[in-house]
Amino acid sequence: MSGTNAASGAAPCRFAHYFVICGIDTETGLEPDELAALYQWLEADRQGRDPDTAATGENFEQSPLKRTFKSKVLAHYPENVEWNPFDQDAVNMLCMPKGLSFRTQADSREPQFHSFLITREDGSRTYGFVHTFYEEVTSPQICSAMQTLYQMHQAENPSSATPSSSSSSSSSMDSLASSLDEADSPSSSSCRSVACGGYDASRDTLYVSKALCLITPMPFMHACRRFLSQMHRAVTAASPPPLPLESYVHNVLYEVPLPPPGRSLKFHGVYEPIVCQRPGPGELPLADFPLGQTFTLLGVENLVQLFNCTLLEMQILLYSQDYQRLMTVAEGITTLLFPFQWQHVYVPILPASLLHFLDAPVPYLMGLQSKEGTDRSKLELPQEANLCFVDIDNHCIELPEDFPQFPNKPEFIQELSEVLLRYGLSPVGGAPPISDPPSTTTTPGSVSTRHPGLKGQQALRELEDDGRNGNLRGEQLAVLELLQGNATLERLQALAKRTGVRVEALRGVGGEGEGQGGRTAVEEEELRNAKLNVQLREVFASRFTTMFADYEAFVIQSAPDLESWLTNREQMHNFDKASFLSDQPEPYLPFLSHFIETQMFATFIDNKIMSQWEEKEPLLRVFDGRIDKARLYNVRAPSLRSSNYQRCTILKESAQAIEQRLMKIDHTAIHPHLLDMKIGQGKYEQGFFPKLQSDVLSVGPINNKWSNRTATAQRRKDRHRQQTEHLTLDNDLKEKHMQDARSLGKNLRQPKLSDLSPAVIAQTNWKFVEGLLKECRIKTKRMLVEKMGREAVELGHGEANITGLEENTLIASLCDLLERIWSHGLQVKQGKSALWSHLLHYQAREEKLEQQQAESPVSNGSERRKSESSIGMPSLRASVIQDMRHIQSMGEIKTDVGRARAWIRLSLEKKLLSQHLKQLLSRQALTKKLYKRYAFLRCEEEKEQFLFHLLSLNTVDYFCFTSVFTTIMIPYRAVIIPIKKLSNAMTTSNPWVCVSGELGDSGVRQITKNVLEMTFDCQNLGKLTTVQLGHDNSGLLAKWLVDCVMVRNEITGHTYKFPCGRWLGKGVDDGSLERVLIGELALPNADEDCGRGCRTPDMEHSPGQTRRISITSMGGRGYKPTSAQIQEAIGEAVNSICKHFHKPEKERGSLTILLCGEVGLVGALEQFFHNGFKSARLFQKTVFVWDFVEKAVAYMESADQMGDMQETAEPLGLTCVYLCRYVSAINSSPRNIGKDGKFQLLVCLGARDRLLIQWLPLLVECPVIQRMYEESALLRDRTMVNALIAVLQTLHDFPITLEASLIKGIDL
Repeated sequence: MSGTNAASGAAPCRFAHYFVICGIDTETGLEPDELAALYQWLEADRQGRDPDTAATGENFEQSPLKRTFKSKVLAHYPENVEWNPFDQDAVNMLCMPKGLSFRTQADSREPQFHSFLITREDGSRTYGFVHTFYEEVTSPQICSAMQTLYQMHQAENPSSATPSSSSSSSSSMDSLASSLDEADSPSSSSCRSVACGGYDASRDTLYVSKALCLITPMPFMHACRRFLSQMHRAVTAASPPPLPLESYVHNVLYEVPLPPPGRSLKFHGVYEPIVCQRPGPGELPLADFPLGQTFTLLGVENLVQLFNCTLLEMQILLYSQDYQRLMTVAEGITTLLFPFQWQHVYVPILPASLLHFLDAPVPYLMGLQSKEGTDRSKLELPQEANLCFVDIDNHCIELPEDFPQFPNKPEFIQELSEVLLRYGLSPVGGAPPISDPPSTTTTPGSVSTRHPGLKGQQALRELEDDGRNGNLRGEQLAVLELLQGNATLERLQALAKRTGVRVEALRGVGGEGEGQGGRTAVEEEELRNAKLNVQLREVFASRFTTMFADYEAFVIQSAPDLESWLTNREQMHNFDKASFLSDQPEPYLPFLSHFIETQMFATFIDNKIMSQWEEKEPLLRVFDGRIDKARLYNVRAPSLRSSNYQRCTILKESAQAIEQRLMKIDHTAIHPHLLDMKIGQGKYEQGFFPKLQSDVLSVGPINNKWSNRTATAQRRKDRHRQQTEHLTLDNDLKEKHMQDARSLGKNLRQPKLSDLSPAVIAQTNWKFVEGLLKECRIKTKRMLVEKMGREAVELGHGEANITGLEENTLIASLCDLLERIWSHGLQVKQGKSALWSHLLHYQAREEKLEQQQAESPVSNGSERRKSESSIGMPSLRASVIQDMRHIQSMGEIKTDVGRARAWIRLSLEKKLLSQHLKQLLSRQALTKKLYKRYAFLRCEEEKEQFLFHLLSLNTVDYFCFTSVFTTIMIPYRAVIIPIKKLSNAMTTSNPWVCVSGELGDSGVRQITKNVLEMTFDCQNLGKLTTVQLGHDNSGLLAKWLVDCVMVRNEITGHTYKFPCGRWLGKGVDDGSLERVLIGELALPNADEDCGRGCRTPDMEHSPGQTRRISITSMGGRGYKPTSAQIQEAIGEAVNSICKHFHKPEKERGSLTILLCGEVGLVGALEQFFHNGFKSARLFQKTVFVWDFVEKAVAYMESADQMGDMQETAEPLGLTCVYLCRYVSAINSSPRNIGKDGKFQLLVCLGARDRLLIQWLPLLVECPVIQRMYEESALLRDRTMVNALIAVLQTLHDFPITLEASLIKGIDL
């Protein structure tokens, strides 16, 4: 059997795939780190300097001990594994992210541990665990090369030979050290001052970093850490290890299997046994990174916010000096997402050479190593509008603006805090994290220079003094808390300090007894971590089980088979979002409406749908199992739609399951044993890791029990696959479909580490450009479909309704997309919002041009003359700058990101977004100055398509600015348009106007006499609904014939038309001095931009209003609708009101329009009452329907006084009293609203109080009807009246509320 095959035969079931050694290659000598050179090249390019001068790689300004040199993979065993091909460049880069670093005997050489992961293209992960230590350099060539470099450095920088310039802690490797290590540095300053930070081959010993690495398919972090530290200990111990090191490497590679699900496994390191366990099929998947440390570093509050940002797929950048902290937080946060999975770029440790990747205009989760002493403010990030920046070492996070909070956040934080406190950890960030396992500090014979006892005391002291982040264990923190509150223990502590007893000796006081059942302190710590991990994760999992307990009911299973589903994936609606949201408690909606738009939720639903044809994805299987279990116990039923917080009920059981597995070992691997090795090779030499014999490590044992078992299982699997292959798609094709079907970012989960040429970087950017365009197309289509609602459904586009909430979510995600597009390929970042920064540059240029033009005043005059030439609404010029000024004047918005979002919303509402952005990008010189060649905004074809997609949004109406910024002051312009042909454009009385909208009214505004136009500022009124127009009836010409009133919001440009077509004045028309006009949004004319916006309406439309059939209304004289038309009008009006109430509350329009508008209920009933009405008499004034109502009421009141009404049934008598009271209240109102206005008010009040159908029979029975109505009138036709009552009866099911402007001054 060949080596490779033997190596790979059982690979899927092996604990470790590779053992790797990285370090210095003595053959090639010292080479500057190419990646560092590439990084300098990229930095120079980013800052606009000439990259070629920066990329020489040599850097003589820096001491050679602080420079980075090229590391190499010195050896890896086995050569290759079929399932997991060895990627040499990636492993080398991640084992030593900063290359080799050198130290002398004067520097700290503490060994360090960190881990990394590599994400493959299919999304699967491989984990690496690295133990880095320092080994003495024995090669004279390397020593002399270092000496030469140091002399060259001194020649270039003579001033650097001062003692202060030397500081071991800024050497590149030291960035791996935790902050506590640096506390040691002053102690060694005396010996370092001799060396002056330099290197003298005759006097100093040179050390270089070396890394041992295990690459595994699963994240068994604790086990790998212990194995590697024991390997290092074997090298540094005074006596050689029991067996050659090859035996232990061979054992871990070939003879230690993965523990089966739900079982634990013991295998042997060099000195001690190592135990690991794997969760069972129904449990949460394996996560071995200490979550307790993540919580301690960030604090519960911050961690929940970070978790929320991750769920909403924002860009997340972790920042720390310590690689292991980056990895711990990244893995911790992604672990908590269960049952969802992060779908985008995921690079927990971003090598320096990949910094340009922060430019990525996609959601990402990346970890960036901070250089020691660098200030956060100096860190230039391409875009921060949607960035969550996590400063791990300083325990703080910077959050993006306005995003929804996680449901039940306070109760959630409370529950998590209680779990942490049970384990002696503080829920506040910056309280000391769990330390390294004791094995690293108590190793006999290790190269450690620590004094653990003193160290612990010093850290404790520092913690008490200033809360410094010392590396203390959780138990020590508990002791500290006990000490601070207990006088006896404080005396004990003082005694302990004097006698030099280690603080750890007091640990028993904390109640956490150690060494139970003969376990070592390390094992106790690991068990404690494992129990804490699982309990914290269960609290998170329990939230999702509660929130998505019914998700399955809303999954749309529409495809007959997998192939057709994959082919039509993009066109299909897989989840009924609107129905799902309508089923959720109100407080959850802001978060859920955002979350169900994410890629991770879409993938989760995809997996659910595919599970009907394929095996269930493991996370989905566990989650569904939990939901079924909850249903079985009927946990969800009582709390359905309730926002009450449900605590996790299985914390105890989950911790017990882990404890039992770790207490009772299920499997023990084969012990390490002597191999068939050549004698005399790899002789033990203390302090040096030997060259291992590769021939014995490239081949696994042939007759291994479990490898045979795996091979059989594998053969069975292969057979099964062959049988099903002809049923499903060819695998490659399927994978391609899946790649296309799943949206952006999937194919870029991790940048390719092995090839970093500028060509590859360009190709990556091209993928981003394509991805952004695709995302824009999908988002705009989704917004259109949702907005078109019913119409879209008829066209076959899926769900019908969009809630205001969902619309807001879609617009917020469009703002986020635009920010990402504008931040792609920026030359130099300025401010947090790339889009606003571009707009400010544009504004500065345009205002400069405006100033130059202002000196030639000819054009302004002609414009002024044009606007004065006719009455009407002067046009509103579309201008990017004007809209910017509106936003800049809004004091409520404090940040650039907020301003950019407000500007996008305003442009979208004005239907100018595409036009504005086109205008902005038309200044090509500016775009070239701000953006690199590969930026999205400099790809002409894609930019055109992008603007075209945005243009499609002009087909629907948005109120996304008006409805969000409800408290801002807005200038309104009102124009009163009289009917000129009757020469009553002028009036001597004092007119006034009051504009009302959904958010309030403007109050009464006096209009200057004979000026038909006014502007006023008032708080945002929302969508406008009514205008009250009146005058005080003073002077000789106190009559006024008004056609309509136009009102415009001067910021959004929305113009509303309020038709009137009636007189205002005593003794004319119905004697009204005040009219309530009902408005509707006027459609912009096609020639809006040409300056002829909302001019006087065409004459044929002006006077005749179909709703005003009153005899005196200008167009009403010749118009007599038939009884069929009247019935139809009433049916339509009632129908519209019913539909209004059947819509979700956030989607309803104005009820006032449905009651009093052109085709409203009042107008239809007016037609009914006018039919057969004897109104015009010869030589007498006109009679109105209100006159009939008043006479009928007068008759009822007199009849009541004479006692005629006593015989009538009791309810009828009461109804009669109500009618009289309502009519009297309307007549005694201080408002002069005229007779038609009073009838309108009576109908509205009757509809609101459900009295209309009781009043109709009273009016019909009244003898007055015979005098005032002809025999053929509808009101005298019993059948017709009964039909009308039946139709009006349907309104009783709805709570009709009336606008304040309609019922002002009515006292009932």
